[in-house]
Amino acid sequence: MLAFVNKINTQHILSPQELMDNGAVLLETPRKFSGLELTDHRGRLFTSTNLQGKWTLFFFGFTSCPDICPTTMSTAANLYESLSSEDQKLLQFTMISLDPERDTTEKLAQYVPYFNKDFIGVTGNEYVLMSLGVQLNIPYSKVSLGESDYTIDHSGNVVIINPYGHYHGFFRPPLDPERMKISLESIMSAFEKQK
Repeated sequence: MLAFVNKINTQHILSPQELMDNGAVLLETPRKFSGLELTDHRGRLFTSTNLQGKWTLFFFGFTSCPDICPTTMSTAANLYESLSSEDQKLLQFTMISLDPERDTTEKLAQYVPYFNKDFIGVTGNEYVLMSLGVQLNIPYSKVSLGESDYTIDHSGNVVIINPYGHYHGFFRPPLDPERMKISLESIMSAFEKQK
């Protein structure tokens, strides 16, 4: 009976194939990245120090995005709400704006907390954003829509950063909050066991 109870309380660790089936891809060796110098939607500096001691999910998007961004933000909100309060304390969701020209801290302050008050929106210098995009495998490009308008084509991946602040893996679309939850809990448990 004791063994049965212990089995229930032990988090099932998914295999790499099971994670892939759920849309989660882990790097064989988590990678360090540099140059994280952004400003959050409250006007505060957001650097690698903000990544220490908790899991971070990065989504690269922009507030004028008509489809991928609001859908991903809603999915992230559903994921976050489905987590236990303990796991919520271990996780921060951060939208990194790819549109620093239009996405001011004020605009991010209206957009990001709409999905969840605990979410963080950050923006910064376009060269810092380009460097982060390269280091975290997030391709994007500005596309002209005429004389004074543009959009941004970008990846829909959600980047997983571990509590050491290293690039740990990513979730690829289509994103499903339930699958993400199962995968994230497994990734967090596996990480704790390896420490």
